Amino acid sequence: MKQTKFIAVLSFVLLALAPTACKTQTQNEGGFPFILPKQKPDRQLSAAMERNYTNYMAPRPEDNELYSQFKYTELKGFDYNDHNGTISRRDPSKVIFENGKYYVWYTKRDTPTPPKGAALCNDTIPSSDWDLADIFYATSKDGFTWEEQGVAVPRPPKPQVGWRSVATTDILKWKGKFYLYYQGFMEASGKRGDDCPVAVSYADSPDGPWTPHSEIVIPNGGEGEWDQYSIHDPHPLVYKGKIYLYYKSDCDGEPNLVRMQGLATADNPLGPFAKHPLNPVINSGHETTLFPFKEGIAALVIKDGNEHFTVQYAKDGVNFEIAAITELMPTAGGPFIPDAFTDTKDGRGITWGISHLTNVTKWSENHAILLRFDCDLSQDVDDPGMKHLFNYYKPEFYYKHGLNKKQRERIQEQTEALNK
Repeated sequence: MKQTKFIAVLSFVLLALAPTACKTQTQNEGGFPFILPKQKPDRQLSAAMERNYTNYMAPRPEDNELYSQFKYTELKGFDYNDHNGTISRRDPSKVIFENGKYYVWYTKRDTPTPPKGAALCNDTIPSSDWDLADIFYATSKDGFTWEEQGVAVPRPPKPQVGWRSVATTDILKWKGKFYLYYQGFMEASGKRGDDCPVAVSYADSPDGPWTPHSEIVIPNGGEGEWDQYSIHDPHPLVYKGKIYLYYKSDCDGEPNLVRMQGLATADNPLGPFAKHPLNPVINSGHETTLFPFKEGIAALVIKDGNEHFTVQYAKDGVNFEIAAITELMPTAGGPFIPDAFTDTKDGRGITWGISHLTNVTKWSENHAILLRFDCDLSQDVDDPGMKHLFNYYKPEFYYKHGLNKKQRERIQEQTEALNK
């Protein structure tokens, strides 16, 4: 009797599923359409095609508002002492527009010698490109020609936060006041630990004067935590009525460091900042470059990690997903973000900013320069020239990325082994 009931139930289930099974078979009658559908088609899709319609804002990269190539322009107005390594400008802030002109802040090192490493550094010889540095600023009428205005935040006296170096700054405008967040180095960079918690200075005008808060606003993590040694590249935005400050840290170090990004939020620019429980919120990227986009936050994930050279997006500002893959992304990009501090619910995106390039000449004269990048990551711009899918390079570009001596020796040994 039980067996009869079981067979009856099974027959009913199979009959109920039959139309679905038939529908699944008929959905994929014929090949995938030649004309790429703009919306996800009503058919079974491979994992790759499913991603094409669910992970990205459009199935074609040319139509993806978070895909762009990047164009670069040399900036006028900055002197680098014939590029001998004694002057460096790097890690620009976001660009803002106030008083009828653009403003940018950056790390400037002006030392008697180029960097010599942690073992040879002293009170005047830098260990690294960002050692013995101060925060300077410049202004521009057009974004291409800049005039350096001088120091904004100098190194304070020892033992205050940043006495060794103040570097990697970014700007926040909050309730009519301006805040510069930066790394305050308490030792020469390169001595394990890079003790450089986040400090802040504030002013009533982007021209200063800047008053140091003289307290750590975002401390390093606890022992054994991913950010126990450093909090780098503070990047504040106004989002959901709060200050969302993204940052980068180095962890693992076996043997190379793994760089990831975290988030801390606050109701007041001077803190307290609470680190997000899901940190790290981005698993890749060497610096922080983020901006409001639509209802969420977009990020340029530049260098380092499994998801390097991607543009990512989080509708909630926390859970980031890859939205585009590109190349030649700006290093330490500081974009012009008109709605960075407006608590917008429909972020418009970015079209340009300032970034840096390092090792401009040779390593013994290591220093960085500022340059301009342009892109189309904006809802308000449609520039097909920024949406090309790849760049062409001459053979010389590829040959510069050749094998080193050790690699050639390995290949020679493998070849000789085949002849034995």
